[in-house]
Amino acid sequence: MLTIDILLQGLVVLGAIFVGVRTGGLGLGLWGVVGVGVLVFVFRLPPGNQPIDAMLIILAVITASAAMQAAGGIDYLVSVAARLIQRNPGRITIIAPLVAFLFTIAAGTGNIYFALIPII
Repeated sequence: MLTIDILLQGLVVLGAIFVGVRTGGLGLGLWGVVGVGVLVFVFRLPPGNQPIDAMLIILAVITASAAMQAAGGIDYLVSVAARLIQRNPGRITIIAPLVAFLFTIAAGTGNIYFALIPII
């Protein structure tokens, strides 16, 4: 019986993730809440503590990225990356991942990489 419960709980988690990804954006978070609700109210699992530290880190990274976008920093970094890649097109398999890594380290988030995709 315990194995069946664990499998059903796993299916609930995977189902919430799948449906959330299909809806995209805010839907991912909302379906996560639905999945947690099912686990708490249907399977009677105890809810955990709120991840306040993680939420504050995410808020800080998003604020820093937004400030960098508003100040034109992302556009500048993309132009520098474009010039670097255009100068060395034969080494794109080395340069592109290094530039993406440096962007991620400098900005504090991997979402900054999306600005590089059209360049690469």
